[in-house]
Amino acid sequence: METPDLSFQRRLLNEALTVVAAPAQVQTAWLEKHGVVTDEIALDFDHAFRMAEGLVEEGFLSRDALPELRLIDSIFDGMSCDESTDRWTAAALISDVGWIRARVLAQQVLAREGVNASPLPDISVVR
Repeated sequence: METPDLSFQRRLLNEALTVVAAPAQVQTAWLEKHGVVTDEIALDFDHAFRMAEGLVEEGFLSRDALPELRLIDSIFDGMSCDESTDRWTAAALISDVGWIRARVLAQQVLAREGVNASPLPDISVVR
């Protein structure tokens, strides 16, 4: 059985957190640059979050990060259950309580883990 590259998984989590942690104006510019919609930020986080437990078990992420990562996941889940589509607009990045809370939590995780939260990662979009 092939072992996953944990340093690669850690990089994916760091990149996803970096985008979540960025100021709203920077997030908006990033979305425009890559031609993706706002929910892509949450989707990238969701994919990376699924690897967090394994990263902790292997020593690539501190256990202290898990509660905040779970909160971010919970915030995005709650936003997805909300029937209002306004939460997934670029304008919501500035004023929505969920986005603001997720941003602060992501900043805290990055700071605790000693990760430089800039610049935002480039992504490749397959269309």
